[in-house]
Amino acid sequence: MKIDIDQLGEEELIDLNNRIVARLRFLNQMRAHSQMLDFRIGDRVTFHPKGHPPLFGIVTHYNRKSVTVITNGGQRWNVAPGLLRKAASTESTDTVNAKVVQLRME
Repeated sequence: MKIDIDQLGEEELIDLNNRIVARLRFLNQMRAHSQMLDFRIGDRVTFHPKGHPPLFGIVTHYNRKSVTVITNGGQRWNVAPGLLRKAASTESTDTVNAKVVQLRME
């Protein structure tokens, strides 16, 4: 369907623009939601923010447009799901910063 915008008045053009912007926002939200479904809460992930080394962490929460990740260092990041990658459990284990205490079994 083609629209001849030369035949539209100012009011109609403003309405068309508002509808286009709303539709683009909806499509963007659907894409982000679809990408979020690739990750589950508790998944180990990695991402590389600008100015930082790659970070590893665990998905803890779904937000409207992002996913909350708690890094191995305890930082909280809200990350767009398109920037996340699943991390292998061996490369995301940081024994230096781990806060796990080994208990002896008797």
